[in-house]
Amino acid sequence: MLSVVIPAYNEEKMIGKAADAIEEPLIREGIAYELLFIDDGSTDGTWKRIHGRAKEDDKIRGIRFSKNFGKESAIFAGLAYAEGDCVVVIDCDLQHPPEKIIEMYRLWEEGYEVIEGIKADRGEESKFHSFAAACFYHIISKAAQVDMEKASDFKLLDRQAVNVLLNMREQKAFFRALSSWIGFKTASVEFDVAKREEGTTKWTTWSLMKYAISNIASFSAAPMQIVTVLGGIMLLFSLILGTVALFQKIGGIALEGFTTVIIIQLFTGSIIMMSLGIIGYYIARIYDEIKGRPRYIISKKCGYDK
Repeated sequence: MLSVVIPAYNEEKMIGKAADAIEEPLIREGIAYELLFIDDGSTDGTWKRIHGRAKEDDKIRGIRFSKNFGKESAIFAGLAYAEGDCVVVIDCDLQHPPEKIIEMYRLWEEGYEVIEGIKADRGEESKFHSFAAACFYHIISKAAQVDMEKASDFKLLDRQAVNVLLNMREQKAFFRALSSWIGFKTASVEFDVAKREEGTTKWTTWSLMKYAISNIASFSAAPMQIVTVLGGIMLLFSLILGTVALFQKIGGIALEGFTTVIIIQLFTGSIIMMSLGIIGYYIARIYDEIKGRPRYIISKKCGYDK
């Protein structure tokens, strides 16, 4: 059986459309399936729509979080409650084309265990957003040692790969990178990002920045190395200025240099504070991990009485 995990946050207008669009090719191809909607603490009528659809369709189940825990938590909840032999993760806004699920499923039948959805294009995005995304994925690709330049959350995972991911107890897990990092026999399917039919994106520039910083920190210690690099630069800078000052003193041409001193102090202070900020961020992440709080809290379920 194929499980389709569909994270949803304030997508009341898309629940019915997503269910219909995903079920149609699966029914046509005669594939046994279940749809699992994860309501990530929506504030609109998303849960009401999921609950109503689950009453009408015995292939649909739903899980509702007690509050908004984020898309990563919704994905991992879906993986935990999915019962299929393989699991597809797809966005509720249908920007991931449902017909590609069939192509992924056929590759799984051939023996592939991780089938990646690769973006042939990124759809309608601003130049700034495209540039920022390219920088982010370049950094993550270097950290994960996997090419993630065109990666997405749209992918199919074999049950074995799902179990490996669920055994990773990271509080701030980055699904898109981890599902590539775990290895297994991998294939890819290209798709064009479709235009959103209803509603607007839930991602603001600020939330995307926080998402990027969080995932870089969770998957790489590279920012910590920035502290070392900045320390080396400051040491070199200090040695050069110290040598110049010493020669000026010996030659009797030393000047008061008040402006130089102020600039050096500001430069040094900025590096120290930035370095402390980076170190402090990692300490905060360690603190979050050792508290051992759950990734999500489930308040309601539907479709489980069938």
